[in-house]
Amino acid sequence: MFYIVTGAAGFIGSNLVKALNERGENNIIAVDNLKKADKFKNLVDCEIADYVEKEDFLKKLQEGFFDGQVRAVLHQGACSDTMETDGRYMMENNYQYTLALLNYCQDNEVPLLYASSASVYGGSSVFKESREYEAPLNVYAYSKFLFDQIVRRRWDKRSAQIVGLRYFNVYGSREAHKGRMASVAYHFFNQYRAEGRVKLFEGCDGYTHGGQLRDFVSIEDVVKVNMYFLDHPHQSGIFNLGTGQAQSFNDVAVATINTLRTAESPRSNPSASSLTELHRQGLISYIPFPDQLRGKYQSYTQADISALRNIGYTEPFLNVEQGVARYVAQMLKSVGHPAPLPFRTSLA
Repeated sequence: MFYIVTGAAGFIGSNLVKALNERGENNIIAVDNLKKADKFKNLVDCEIADYVEKEDFLKKLQEGFFDGQVRAVLHQGACSDTMETDGRYMMENNYQYTLALLNYCQDNEVPLLYASSASVYGGSSVFKESREYEAPLNVYAYSKFLFDQIVRRRWDKRSAQIVGLRYFNVYGSREAHKGRMASVAYHFFNQYRAEGRVKLFEGCDGYTHGGQLRDFVSIEDVVKVNMYFLDHPHQSGIFNLGTGQAQSFNDVAVATINTLRTAESPRSNPSASSLTELHRQGLISYIPFPDQLRGKYQSYTQADISALRNIGYTEPFLNVEQGVARYVAQMLKSVGHPAPLPFRTSLA
């Protein structure tokens, strides 16, 4: 029996493959599109049974090639570029493809865990898994929203587990290939190492410079939640996957810089500096908010995770200070720099 992971060479997919490996699971069919070949690096330290291109996979699936051999499908493959303007491509890639997987899994009683997105909420100030709070602002968000609606319509007739996970702002290892779509933690890390400072957007929608709020969630927690559902196949539903606590882009910048500064002077183990101090020193600066993002930008997200808690998931989530520090340490290690010591607080 095989686990099938789509988007397996991508950010979340490759982390799920690695997590399955750490559980002793090596019978994994990795499905992806390696048109951007650098993604292969995410799978170099993983064990898989086979790799299948995404177009070939769907054809094989529909021809019955995998019948009776699939333990579960973890569907992470999608076009995640929120600035993509080709609606036909987006719907074929994100909606129609996922619909074909749903049909197969239900026909064959195979659990399906799929990636939805917090973008379905659009400009809403309430982030609860309910139709009245959903108003996508771009075609990417609409493709995710529409599939969630199909799941709801078929809910009472499901034959196997269906779990949709609405990822909020995920950051962490194995995202380098995403380029401009990588997390702000990744970009802040590289900006600081290249330029000695971090640049954030100026304020918009009533928020101060760098003060826009997002629910930043570590890939470590995303993996844990996915594994929880694999271990609890009787649990189904559409669930928010965030920390439940919004933090600012300024918070991410401060955590990134403080971790890097500690790495620069490990013997002195400097105290963590405040936002005000870092701005005064010129280590944080602000750039004009892009016109092309106005009206398409979520200035605030905060997952309501009560549904996830109510079905029994009790693990704590890493906050920005914890998660970003761990991520920066991982990136430093990957470039051959020793991991930093923990911050010394002003009370230490």
